[in-house]
Amino acid sequence: MATAQPIQIRFERFGGDTGIAPAKPPVVITDAERPKLIERAKRLLKERDAVLVAHYYVHPDLQDLAQATGGTVSDSLEMARFGHEHPAKTIVVAGVRFMGETAKIIDEFSKFCDEHPDRVVVVYANTSAAVKARSDWMVTSSIAEKIVGYLHEQGKKILWAPDKHLGDYVQRVTGADMLMWNASCVVHDEFKAQQLEEMKIIHPGAKVLVHPESPRSVIAMADAVGSTTGIIQAAQRMGAKEYIVATDGGIIHQMRKLMPGVNFIEAPTAGKGATCQSCAHCPWMAMNGLHNLIETLEGAPGHEVFVDAEIGRRAKIPIERMLDFAKKYLPTFRGSGDA
Repeated sequence: MATAQPIQIRFERFGGDTGIAPAKPPVVITDAERPKLIERAKRLLKERDAVLVAHYYVHPDLQDLAQATGGTVSDSLEMARFGHEHPAKTIVVAGVRFMGETAKIIDEFSKFCDEHPDRVVVVYANTSAAVKARSDWMVTSSIAEKIVGYLHEQGKKILWAPDKHLGDYVQRVTGADMLMWNASCVVHDEFKAQQLEEMKIIHPGAKVLVHPESPRSVIAMADAVGSTTGIIQAAQRMGAKEYIVATDGGIIHQMRKLMPGVNFIEAPTAGKGATCQSCAHCPWMAMNGLHNLIETLEGAPGHEVFVDAEIGRRAKIPIERMLDFAKKYLPTFRGSGDA
């Protein structure tokens, strides 16, 4: 059993200065260990009356386990909907725990909102409960433009947080009046148009699929832009033999399962080797693994999520607004699990 080394990720704060966020990859497992760990996890899921809800970006082991045990592999919207509606006693989420903000950052965001009381606060799912509690609506990438478009039709002005690239895309699609918080995803921000152009020369017949958290110049080169689910559906719809995929490379596992014989290529990032921060793989999604899943199911401390009761009450409002909107205005989408 190999020990993974912690890494330090640089990020830009709202004011422009640089911060450091640690990310520790899971314990590396061997092919010989894997089958026993999977069987152990299956047994624990059943004993705990638990269901595994996995994001497209996590390790294939967890994606396959979720599908094999009645859970789901999907985007953030369907993860929320699936977990909300599932009767299991325990929901185990293989994704990212949004607890990175310090009290200072929360205070800065609250101040930013207070300075613009005429705007509806719309936040992305990739935020802490405290940020959601300060908002009016929560969105995911698969529903963002629909909700913002709905608010725009009502004459509402938007304060958007945190991802500036997704906000810019939604603003251009909907025409809404949007004021942006200054932040971006460490994975998608590294996709660059120049490197993508060079890859297209090597693969002239490939279609380009881009997540809207990517910079505008990369989105401009896309044959299709969409959430993780939207990217998969676009590939199925377009029927090409080769795709360049500009989002976290974890999604390619499901794409290959759904479309065998099709060549999927990770879009290039700005750096290589030591200069590459994410290399098209979210370091926090990568913290999910079979070992810490088993630790979670066995009740190890530090895994269960606790939210302050008042923050939880307030954060629930924008989340339920999104889920109610999805029920009314979107056809029900089920993730790629067996349930």
